[in-house]
Amino acid sequence: MLKLHTDLACNIGSLKILATAEFYSSKVEVIQSSGCTSFNRLPVLVTPDDSLYFSSNASCRYIHSLSKDVSFQTDSWLEWESTILEPTISILLKATKGDAASLALKNILSYLNAVLSQQNYLCNKESLGLPDIIIWADLYPLFKASMLQEASDLPFLQKWLTSLNNQSPLNKAFLTLAGNTEPEKLKKNLVCNSILLEQSKFFMPVHVPNFSILAKQSSSDNQESYKEVDVTEDEIAIAYKHWLQGKDSFPSLKTNKGPVLPKKGERNILVTSALPYVNNIPHLGNIIGSVLSADVFARYCRVRGYNTLYICGTDEYGTATETKAIALKVTPQEICDKYHKLHSEIYEWFNISFDYFGRTSTTKQTEIAQNIFTKLYAQGLVLVDTVEQLYCASCERFLADRFVEGICPLCQYEDARGDQCDKCGKLINAAELKQPQCKLCRATPHLKSSKHLFLDLPKLEGSVKKHLDKATSTGYWSNTAKVIANSWLKEGLKPRCITRDLKWGIPVPLEGFTDKVFYVWFDAPIGYLSITANYTDKWEQWWKQPDIVQLYQFMAKDNVPFHSIIFPACLIGSKDNYTVVNHLAATEYLNYEDVKFSKSRNIGVFGDNAKDTGLPSDIWRFYLLYLRPEAQDTYFNWNDLMLKINSELLSNLGNFINRALAFISNNFGGSIPEILLEEGDKKLIAQVDRELKNYIQCMEKTRLRDAIKYLLNISRFGNQYIQSNKPWELIKASASEKSRAGTVLGLSANICCLLCTLMEPYMPDTCNSLKAQLNSQPIHHILADNFVCLLPCGHKIGKPVPLFKKIEQELINELKTKYAGRQTPEKEPSSVKAKKSEETKNTEICLPNGISPEEVANIEYLVTEQGSKVRTLKGNKASKAEIDKEVAVLLELKKRLSIAKGENPDQVQGKSKNKKKR
Repeated sequence: MLKLHTDLACNIGSLKILATAEFYSSKVEVIQSSGCTSFNRLPVLVTPDDSLYFSSNASCRYIHSLSKDVSFQTDSWLEWESTILEPTISILLKATKGDAASLALKNILSYLNAVLSQQNYLCNKESLGLPDIIIWADLYPLFKASMLQEASDLPFLQKWLTSLNNQSPLNKAFLTLAGNTEPEKLKKNLVCNSILLEQSKFFMPVHVPNFSILAKQSSSDNQESYKEVDVTEDEIAIAYKHWLQGKDSFPSLKTNKGPVLPKKGERNILVTSALPYVNNIPHLGNIIGSVLSADVFARYCRVRGYNTLYICGTDEYGTATETKAIALKVTPQEICDKYHKLHSEIYEWFNISFDYFGRTSTTKQTEIAQNIFTKLYAQGLVLVDTVEQLYCASCERFLADRFVEGICPLCQYEDARGDQCDKCGKLINAAELKQPQCKLCRATPHLKSSKHLFLDLPKLEGSVKKHLDKATSTGYWSNTAKVIANSWLKEGLKPRCITRDLKWGIPVPLEGFTDKVFYVWFDAPIGYLSITANYTDKWEQWWKQPDIVQLYQFMAKDNVPFHSIIFPACLIGSKDNYTVVNHLAATEYLNYEDVKFSKSRNIGVFGDNAKDTGLPSDIWRFYLLYLRPEAQDTYFNWNDLMLKINSELLSNLGNFINRALAFISNNFGGSIPEILLEEGDKKLIAQVDRELKNYIQCMEKTRLRDAIKYLLNISRFGNQYIQSNKPWELIKASASEKSRAGTVLGLSANICCLLCTLMEPYMPDTCNSLKAQLNSQPIHHILADNFVCLLPCGHKIGKPVPLFKKIEQELINELKTKYAGRQTPEKEPSSVKAKKSEETKNTEICLPNGISPEEVANIEYLVTEQGSKVRTLKGNKASKAEIDKEVAVLLELKKRLSIAKGENPDQVQGKSKNKKKR
């Protein structure tokens, strides 16, 4: 029989475990402990073979596995719950003022409501599963304790909660633990439990109690189960042996002269991040989704001594650039030059360590793209077909997808683009849009035949599938990347158009098509090759030696189809022995507070804003990586940023390093004391060694967010070690006790040296500052497989200074206001308008009717928001009277917009009436 040791009557972790056991009919004995216990933290699940599970999710996963296999979807949801939902609830329970925590939880509940709008349960449309039970156990006590309002404004979540509340096994579990506890008492118990749990974590790793280590049970790549065991004598002996070897066991330092090139017999790592499109400014979500994630991995590879090349650049061809150039009456090249410089400056400030940051509007790009096309054509992999394409008589041109806007034929969204609908996310054909308009002149285009070239993907499907099967089974692919890539293959590949009727792009080198250019998604990924070619004329050593080069690509999920299917198909089809992606790390999306980033409305922090906040780039890097959206969308939150920096960096990491080094400086003349290890010290070395191995394993698998937690675990061990040994007391006592203080601090200084190396990929500036304080040498910062003594007795350290500064609430409030933007456009008071001088009016950029573009943008925003409101009401099947009321408001706004643009408002009314008739 299973045994569940728990403390408080409403412990959420215990509720998860007991509810899971009840639902899956596993017998469990509940042992409540109100005082002393042999366990360092509760709840603990004890299995019949006396295995101990200290993680509630691992306990639930174990119980679930007794009756059925654990699916990938289940593991993904458990990871989301443990990294997103549970920490937010913990903050809410501890918060004296719950504004930030409440907002964060509101965002999470809205996300769950959106998921449940498509299906009855989280993993399965019809069947309740383990994620439902665990997330119910998180939320149900909060509703029962009146800490959350009824979810009436989240109808699908409300329906889901009601369904689970009616499950007798779950109710039985709650009653077993909480009985008929009054809401106020329940709330106090929840808060108390949260505080106790946080105290237990302050000097402990999240999963690691005291001086014990956790052996991994078999699990999926996304969710690890843990079983607590003591550090064995063999592990301690091995760790101590490596410790004594010191830097003598390290490989020699490598120095590169000239461009980095792959070498036989060495590990050669080629890193790319999705090429940022040139006509916009990247926001925080763009940065963490590609360039920052790739940078962390590239830096890690370098400290490991791998032969590493990191390539990126701006994607410059295509419709959007040409459209913007026409609108601004400049050349596309001028647009590209401006934004390439801007991107370069932003990434330089963020300390992105490209080996080369190039661009795609180069002769090398034209040369290589045309070469690949020619070889595909020679292999019979290019088709010619006639396409009915929209043509604008007013502009006298065929309209590429993004030159057309209209109503989505699938979800009726009124501002869909000709290539994709932003609302439903579906790829569409511009000719399928309802009420299409030319984006340039707003005239109605008509269909006209145009011949185009297509990549014959069906012929390549077998080869692509073979490569994908091998890459996903032997390489490290995020689950997001696997799911998207496999879904494309599952649906069957179809011929894909690779040409466009544009002027700005790479000319097609084929008779009869020389007036066309390549579609940006054919030529853009080829930019990795051409940018490498602009870095070194030996570029083929990286791109045509797949037997010795491993290609890692980083991107957000919207880029996955092109990098996992289409680009590999082009390289494979050319039969030119290209290096094709081995590892693909794709993220979900990072959102800003409870809204989307918007440069036009000044909502959110963009790359060019970050340095103006006064926060160092390392702070931005750390926080973005701490909430990297590896499995689900995540949300940037100012108050959470303050909490993470002040707790994890200042109180944990910075506190340990400064205590250790300052004490050596003040009491041992800045020299590392003699280190005479006792058994407890050797045990700590083994513990740190285990966390180091976990860090390396996560980094190798591109699980960057998980790796940073092991780094922080090591500093927690250091804090606990210093706190329990109290060197400030030992130094004042006998000679032997002073010697003991020296050992504690000498070992702590070596942990600091290891932490410095582990920090380098995440916070390079902070790492450099710490290197100066440690007075360390480059050899000290090679990342080997083991924790070793790098700072021996007598090593002189530099001057210790705090690495981090506390972030004050006042600054956070200021920044939150500054970047909140126009959540709803404000009308300018008439009194203010009246005060404008004629001179000022004459300098304004206005439309023909005297309305400024800013005012038009405000009205357009109101139209979009009102349109969304109407669609939501229709989707929720609101009453006809309520819908008609909001439709009337929408029509009035559209009329105002037409007047502002100088158009005939009757046309808007006419279109609406026609829609009703249909």
